[in-house]
Amino acid sequence: MTLNSQSSSLLLSELIRNKTATVGVIGLGYVGLPLVRAFIKAGFKTIGFDTDQKKIDLLNSGTSYISHISSAWIKPYIDNGSFSPTSDMNRLSEADALLICVPTPLSESRDPDLYYVESTSEAIAKRLRCNQLIVLESTTYPGTTRNIMLPILERSGLKAGEDFYLAFSPEREDPGNPDFTAEGIPKLVGGLDDISGELAVNLYSHAIVKVIKVSSCEVAEAAKIVENTYRCVNIAMVNELKIIFDRLGIDVWEVIEAAKTKPFGFQAFYPGPGLGGHCIPIDPFYLSWCARKAGLTTRFIELAGEINTAMPLYVIRRVIDALNDKRKALNGSNICVLGLAYKKDVDDPRESPSFELIDRLINKGAIVTYNDPYIPVLPSMRHWKNIKEMKSMVLSKEFLSSQDCVLIATDHSVYDYEFIVKNSELIVDCRNATKNIKIEQEKIVKA
Repeated sequence: MTLNSQSSSLLLSELIRNKTATVGVIGLGYVGLPLVRAFIKAGFKTIGFDTDQKKIDLLNSGTSYISHISSAWIKPYIDNGSFSPTSDMNRLSEADALLICVPTPLSESRDPDLYYVESTSEAIAKRLRCNQLIVLESTTYPGTTRNIMLPILERSGLKAGEDFYLAFSPEREDPGNPDFTAEGIPKLVGGLDDISGELAVNLYSHAIVKVIKVSSCEVAEAAKIVENTYRCVNIAMVNELKIIFDRLGIDVWEVIEAAKTKPFGFQAFYPGPGLGGHCIPIDPFYLSWCARKAGLTTRFIELAGEINTAMPLYVIRRVIDALNDKRKALNGSNICVLGLAYKKDVDDPRESPSFELIDRLINKGAIVTYNDPYIPVLPSMRHWKNIKEMKSMVLSKEFLSSQDCVLIATDHSVYDYEFIVKNSELIVDCRNATKNIKIEQEKIVKA
């Protein structure tokens, strides 16, 4: 390291130490917005960047667009200058640290789609200045920070580790979980070099309960993939067990509750209608793609993906069988799907298996409606050709009694399950939401 680069890192370190560094967060979604709040609470001035002007307008008016994130904290921090939401990417140069929280989806062929990471890196490179720290938080495959981001950023003519600093720190947000907020979840940090890693650790240490430094960007990138692949394969196991135990006449939910009384050697995972969210359905395929590039196969991971992907079809078969027992066909039946969010008590529908369920039900001739208090309107979607614009239905006695089947896909806490069971003809429950309902059990089918 040259003398100039050493003095540059010391200057940035001092700005971080005394909290005069400005923190920029790019992408103000389920990850970025809680991260902004964490740094504001820690005493930093923040700039929030997003290309969606509607989000920026809502934030500037003091309104949160995410159900589990309160609006109350936003306006006071905007008024006192601690938080500046903007869609103006020219302001990227104002931030001393830029934390990137953009989507990393899969392509139609299930290969990594790094468009948002690359376009964000290009936007930064155009405004990059000396003494900035850039941290990627978006989940991705090992090597993305070094092999994709670094060359783009260095097109600026500045050199990483000397003029600017680069690190990876995977987001670990769990939307809607009141026990683990952004600032309460331990943070992994891997730097492109030692100085970059140390600067990132120092920054996050002000806002996050615990920061763990690893040896490289690649280790941090791989750790996040491992976390979500672990969940994916264990969910696949219990989904397969669900099918087996159903055939044997055993309630898999009761089995899991019994097994988790063991105080060691077992962690409870639960079955469902399929995988949803921005991580678990996607991240294992990133690892599989990476392995294929290295000439390796990932049979275990691929099998888990196949099992989880097949769950919506299993649920549809259970609906067909349940209707058949009542001498009804799926074709022409009124089916209401409860819950479009991928998990309970959030308004996040990304990769939700409910869309697959609705699409398949419509394709087989069912008359499908839905209810989700967190998602009042469902627009037409490019990936689901059968799903036209829909609105959440009111769960009145009259509406429920008019349905041939109510399919519980997401177990929101706000649902009155006793009311739903009492006024419905048939319930197919994918989430064990009706476990405490004692009335009219003959109406309930587990799926």
